Amino acid sequence: MAGVSQTTVSLVLNGRAEGEVRISPETRDRVLQVIRETGYVADPAARRLVERRNRIYGVFTYEAVFPAESADFYHPFLVGIEECVEEAGCDLLLFTSAKAQQGERRRIFSAESRIRLADGCILLGRTIDREDLSRLLSEGIPFVSVGRRDDAGGPVPYVGADYPPAVRALVERAAALGHRRMAYVGAGQGPESYADRLRGFAEGVAAAGAEGLHLTTADGLFDCGATVVFAEELADGVAIAEAARARGLDVPRDLSIVALGAPTRPVSTDIDFAGFRIPRREMGRRAVELLTHVLERGDVPQELLVCELVEGSTLASPA
Repeated sequence: MAGVSQTTVSLVLNGRAEGEVRISPETRDRVLQVIRETGYVADPAARRLVERRNRIYGVFTYEAVFPAESADFYHPFLVGIEECVEEAGCDLLLFTSAKAQQGERRRIFSAESRIRLADGCILLGRTIDREDLSRLLSEGIPFVSVGRRDDAGGPVPYVGADYPPAVRALVERAAALGHRRMAYVGAGQGPESYADRLRGFAEGVAAAGAEGLHLTTADGLFDCGATVVFAEELADGVAIAEAARARGLDVPRDLSIVALGAPTRPVSTDIDFAGFRIPRREMGRRAVELLTHVLERGDVPQELLVCELVEGSTLASPA
């Protein structure tokens, strides 16, 4: 209908020239006009055979992302992922068949696993199973983790938030205000993100010449003499603020509170906490870009994005 060869149509469809072949604007417009008139769509199966790719990116989540209690935390990641996948001209496949049974956590590899349907996969979750990571690496399945991950039989491709510098900066801010005895409340271990936060706290306290205490829970916090507390989870910060006020303490005059991140579990508060913003949307977008690099180059990218400090109203000079 356009009066051109299949090769010319192919070059127009794929938006490129081949060798010495140059397509005039008039020829290109004629081919595109026929495509519009006929409603022609390239055969996706044929394209997959040529490209050896399905142009489908998968997302596997270790925690449910749609229930109301977790939607606020995961929503920005998914927004960033969807935006970037759309820009890349690919489809997004959310893997939901991996059921948690008998109290066990979700696992990528199970009898219902369809992970290989996608060209590659983005992994979401505070904690990612080490055996899953090892198997993904050993079987050469392309993936990128959202969040820094330790080696699992080899380096893990990831994009994460750079927590240690952000926490150190907040410790320095507290020290500059006159705080000399500081407490960190949280596990500080398990997920890499928790370990990174505690490491940043310890480094900041040492650099400031202050005294730092690590409490896995808030029990004993009000008897330890700390004038500022760094809460690993925002929900813990809210609970500490409520407990302080119940004791007649003023926040931040009697006790300053710094929240290290966004809420990962249900919490309702209007407190404007000092802390930092996790670049969740940016991490989602970058995860897609890095997955493209993995697919095209076979490398193992590892990136940490800067957390933006938040001034808030809960950090001040001690009374």
